[in-house]
Amino acid sequence: MASPSRGRMYLIDAHSLIYQVFHAIQDMTSPTGLPVNALFGFARDLLLLRAKKPEYLLCAFDVGEPTNRTSVSKEYKAHRAPMPDDLRAQLPLIHDMLRAMGVPEIGVPGYEADDAIATVARAASAQGIDVFICTSDKDCRQLIDDRVRLYSLRKRSEYGRAELQKDWGITPEQVVDFQSLVGDSVDNVQGVPGIGEKTASALLQQFGTLDNLLLNVDKVSGAKRQENLRAWAAGAQTSRTLVRLDDKVPVALDWEAWKLQPSDDERLAALFRAWGFRTLEAQFRGATAAVAAEPSQGELFPFGANVEVGSTEEAVPTPPPAEKWEATYHLVDTPAKFKVFLKELKKQKRIAFDLETTSLNPLESEIVGYAFSWKAGEAHYLAARGPEGTPLLDPAATLSTLRPFFESPKVAKVNQNVKYDLLVLRHQGVAVAGVAGDPMVAHYLLHAGQRGHNLEYLAQEYLRHQVIPITDLIGTKPRAGSKGAPQKRMDQVATERVAEYSGEDADCAWRLADLLEAELKPAGLKALYDDLEVPLIEVLAELEFNGIRIDIPALRRVGEEMAGQLAGIEEEIYRAAGHEFNLASLKQLRHVLFDEQKLPVKRKTGITGEPSTDQETLEELAAERPDNLIPGLMVRHRQIAKLKGTYVDPLPEVVNPATGRVHASFNQTVAATGRLSSSDPNLQNIPVRREQGQEIRRAFRAEEGWTLLTADYSQIELRLLAHFCGDEELRRAFAEDRDVHTSVAAQIFGVADKDVTSEMRRTAKTVNFGVLYGMSAHGLAQRLGMKRDEAGRFIDAYFARYPKVKDYQGRLLEQCRRTGYVSTILGRRREFDRGNVRRDSTYQQRNQTEREAINMEIQGSAADLIKLAMLNVHRRLKKERRRARMLLQIHDELVLEAPPDEIDAVAALVREEMTGPRERELKLEVPLKVDLAAGANWLDVEDI
Repeated sequence: MASPSRGRMYLIDAHSLIYQVFHAIQDMTSPTGLPVNALFGFARDLLLLRAKKPEYLLCAFDVGEPTNRTSVSKEYKAHRAPMPDDLRAQLPLIHDMLRAMGVPEIGVPGYEADDAIATVARAASAQGIDVFICTSDKDCRQLIDDRVRLYSLRKRSEYGRAELQKDWGITPEQVVDFQSLVGDSVDNVQGVPGIGEKTASALLQQFGTLDNLLLNVDKVSGAKRQENLRAWAAGAQTSRTLVRLDDKVPVALDWEAWKLQPSDDERLAALFRAWGFRTLEAQFRGATAAVAAEPSQGELFPFGANVEVGSTEEAVPTPPPAEKWEATYHLVDTPAKFKVFLKELKKQKRIAFDLETTSLNPLESEIVGYAFSWKAGEAHYLAARGPEGTPLLDPAATLSTLRPFFESPKVAKVNQNVKYDLLVLRHQGVAVAGVAGDPMVAHYLLHAGQRGHNLEYLAQEYLRHQVIPITDLIGTKPRAGSKGAPQKRMDQVATERVAEYSGEDADCAWRLADLLEAELKPAGLKALYDDLEVPLIEVLAELEFNGIRIDIPALRRVGEEMAGQLAGIEEEIYRAAGHEFNLASLKQLRHVLFDEQKLPVKRKTGITGEPSTDQETLEELAAERPDNLIPGLMVRHRQIAKLKGTYVDPLPEVVNPATGRVHASFNQTVAATGRLSSSDPNLQNIPVRREQGQEIRRAFRAEEGWTLLTADYSQIELRLLAHFCGDEELRRAFAEDRDVHTSVAAQIFGVADKDVTSEMRRTAKTVNFGVLYGMSAHGLAQRLGMKRDEAGRFIDAYFARYPKVKDYQGRLLEQCRRTGYVSTILGRRREFDRGNVRRDSTYQQRNQTEREAINMEIQGSAADLIKLAMLNVHRRLKKERRRARMLLQIHDELVLEAPPDEIDAVAALVREEMTGPRERELKLEVPLKVDLAAGANWLDVEDI
């Protein structure tokens, strides 16, 4: 990859600006009635930035997958309202516009857009690029340095060190600690009570950092302030974890792709014409000089007012009404009405149903009512709980009467996010059978790369109907520290209103299931839906219901040990330095490392030449200067502190007190590849290679007296690569059950397998997976600690020895250019913008779209396989009436628990069902291998 050019980069926090213009511009629609207010405002912003002719321009988006911050705090951003339907409908159009403008996008699963921005901004600054971050998010103030500034599109002004000092009286290095003290109501981040911006500024001016402040609380003026600081110290440190941006996320630094590209003027003009932006269309039809000069603030549209753009034809003040929504929702709240309803229900062969509950947690909720629909425009709501004095059905008797219906496999049942309802009913002792569909899952299969599949969006998109927001019934959750009225529970809302709300949900689910399932067959996705994804819903519900047992005292002990380790490491660092200093202060750490210890500067953070003290730098210094203990000790300190704050301390808080287990959610409609994701908490990111991470896994235990069983596919993605590319040598290595990394090392280095050293194998392993995921020579060099040219030679040697791998990837990209999508082994699809899949692309020049396209077939097929395995294992356990239970699915691993008398039989069963798809469903040309292990906890398992 070419070195970046010096110049200017405009880095756009896309969601921040899109929300801003959405709320600023009101009542603007296209000629066809689509809302286009955010689209228009964002288009104007992008044109303004393009007119500045920067060297680099790119947009950062949230990907929509759960992040580590949600595992740190369940309250983080919890009060945020769902994205408005009118805005959600504009997002696909915004992406179309960006492609036509030639503006690249970045987003990283598991991280927020701010983290991607932080990573790119730091990297660009280090390369001498002036970075302007276009955002209204104050979190980004922590990124300011001598080359990184914020830029306000509204005020046409830059915001740097001087402006920050004037506003908050602090430096960029103190922003994270400042926000940890003050809190952030926008993101629901708790601060320290009684400390506002002025007080926080004064405290940081006096003590420098939060850590130093907490060590010197007795020196703070005011007894009440001291009391609050002591009481809220842990909360402030948690808040610091939430507000600190991660500048090391896995973003490929594709400088060439991020350069300002020519726009597709014809395509852009056509889009503007379709949306009614006549002035913008005219500019792209010949009057481009009108946007070449930066408009003054007065020339911008008036924020907060209704807008007309160019002429009254462009903006319709009042959007046309949607198609008339005709529906009747019956309230069933007496025994007589219930009797009539049951008579009709028993005639049905397929229904949509929806539950209203007292809580969003399905394992802690009571059923408020049931809605049923089997005809478009009609639904019945059974009121089981409600305000005192309201006519209601008996909750226990109603559930008992409905039990045979729910448990009958002869009645097909659908609902939006039906897994939630299965869990609620399972908590009440009802095992639902006959699940036949879920519009959310159907839409996900049709549009896997899209970020939204919720009912609000689907109803607007497919039914042209805006559903009743739940906040209309229960209100909004008050912000932290506010005195607003608390949200109601659904059983506190009038049953007539709940009947309308719940009946509408069931009605929409009924209509959407029909519409979306009809689209699956022509797309070649019906079998995947019927045979895998829908049956999997029941499996995932069981996993979530089962949960996994957590040894809270063990975790507490690990936390105490980590605290002791951190204190001991701090003392070692102080001894090595010859004095105490604040480890969290980058300024003080720089002084110790580079002024006192005279260590070499590896990289700089800005034009002032401030040495970097990031993790990568510390690791390099530790490797190069083993005589100096401080860098290595700092690496260990940061690793342990992160584990403690991210996993050890938060995990006990999410244990269900009634079960003693963590009941994580497994999300079926998040990852575009088809892989499952985990949330509340995210169990897929628990580290296993470090000693401290292993101790976390030891706290995950089987039922008392039972045994945990783990089953992990061995090198499944490399096996799939061998299957798809057809390379005989790779296939032979797997067929002979040889270590594939050793085999590849022998081929690359030209030695016999027996002569492969551990270092050679490590290099080959990194190359194997690097080729699979499109890692550049630069990335490989960083991983292996070698020069870029040397890493490039390893990649070239790999492709020279395995040319079919390179040919396979080329064929895949050519197919994607031709069809616009990539399919998995079971037909799962992910669409890609063909314009981003270049005909002349080489391995070293591949952009993000091309890497994702290559990854899709391998990763998506691995997702197909593990889902098949889960389904087959689940069915066998039921068929054989085993007491063993499936608990977790983590990447390519299943975790189960079984009583001692079943462990051998269940292990054999699991091996058979995980390897069986090779010949049954998938017809793979390579064998599948499953590594089985058993033990009392997730760490201390031994191979069986």
